[in-house]
Amino acid sequence: MTSRYQAPFAETGPTPIDAELSRKLLDVALQRGGDYADLFFEYAVSGSYAYDEGILKSAGRFVSMGLGVRVMKGDATGYAYVEDLDFEAMKHAARTAAQIASGGHAPPPVEVTLRTHPERYQVGLLSLDVDGAEKRALLERADVAARAADPRIVKVDASLAEEIREILIVTSTGHFVRDRQPLLRFGVRAIAEENGKRQSGSSGGGGRVGLEYFEARSPEFHAGEAVRQAIAMLDAREAPAGEMEVVLAPGDSGILLHEAVGHGLEADFNRKGTSNYTGQVGNQVASELCTVVDDATLMGSRGSINVDDEALEPESATLIEAGVLRGYMQDRHSAAYFQVRPTGNGRRESFRSHPMPRMTNTLLLAGQDSPEDIVRSVKKGVYAKKFGGGQVDISNGDFVFSLTEGYLIEDGKITAPLKGVNLIGNGPDVMRKVVMLGHDLEVSDGIWTCGKDGQSVPVGVGCPTIKISAVTVGGTQLG
Repeated sequence: MTSRYQAPFAETGPTPIDAELSRKLLDVALQRGGDYADLFFEYAVSGSYAYDEGILKSAGRFVSMGLGVRVMKGDATGYAYVEDLDFEAMKHAARTAAQIASGGHAPPPVEVTLRTHPERYQVGLLSLDVDGAEKRALLERADVAARAADPRIVKVDASLAEEIREILIVTSTGHFVRDRQPLLRFGVRAIAEENGKRQSGSSGGGGRVGLEYFEARSPEFHAGEAVRQAIAMLDAREAPAGEMEVVLAPGDSGILLHEAVGHGLEADFNRKGTSNYTGQVGNQVASELCTVVDDATLMGSRGSINVDDEALEPESATLIEAGVLRGYMQDRHSAAYFQVRPTGNGRRESFRSHPMPRMTNTLLLAGQDSPEDIVRSVKKGVYAKKFGGGQVDISNGDFVFSLTEGYLIEDGKITAPLKGVNLIGNGPDVMRKVVMLGHDLEVSDGIWTCGKDGQSVPVGVGCPTIKISAVTVGGTQLG
């Protein structure tokens, strides 16, 4: 991937960070007797465009650069960062992080070696390298298409966010790894109005891709999806209430899995004993139909990474296999505690943040059932197509999720659109109530961002069509 955006510390940059300079900084970081240290150099350029009511309302460009130094001693961690790549400033950060250790003996100097990794994002045309007028044109196309699709559309807005993140990670275990991580996200929202009723619809996508993304999913495609949803919801009736069968649509429904189950499988929560899954490895925790993986290796997906933020190559980590809990998502710290191998799930928002176990692309793998048979099997229930916000208690898995698009299922057919639908339940309990699983696995189209402990990282989710035998639906009480 070639680009005008080249990190200052790149191999050909004006102030290259080489193995010798890195070794000197690691020596400083470990001089008080730390067990382990790493250096995380980052250069990130991002841009954003907001188009509203036929006007480009805002456009911005942001640059961030710095170094984060981490030192570990036993179960304790020292962390410091600096936004200046002057050697004395970096050395001061290393000394500050080193203060977590005291009185020990510094380990012998380490030799760092450049490591290569697979390439999971091959961008044809980085959006940041393209003139802003071309990106404005993409937003305008979405606006025009949405307004032309139906006269009931009264408002349209569109947005585009772009980023290139270059990182260099050097560790006291000898790793020296570079990566360049692109990111693109496009979104459209349309509001429809009829007879005093207003409803909105949205669509978006992207991933670790360039502008070639729009060859497969054009602005007009996303505009059409946003309009379809908004118009459909104009006729929405109040949702029924009570416990009933629920069918989750493939793809973005994986966000329920991500929130209600995935966070509880991150190793730090289990190391601290605050997850519902603590001490459950080897136990049946879900229906035998369910196999859950966290897979950073998908080509171009929003959550994919070539290396994690601890310089480790990630893998497709099997978390639940045929309903049995097999393990957690591990970073270096938690892996040492559990005496297992890290899974490459150490992630951080930026050089200002320490890494922790985080999801990448979290998927419930496909089953054997046809989606049509799954819907036909439901006498009365809810079809959950698109999710909005939600709340989850990590300690027990209790959740409440709202739907932005949902439908009634009556006698095996998807019928009336529903409004005000909330799904209320418990993640582990819902996983045990999966009774049918489609063969139509889909991965979300690059829209999700995950927050944890004040840090946000891009993630992917995915699932096939899922039938859950009983979920509490919040809506209007059944009469």
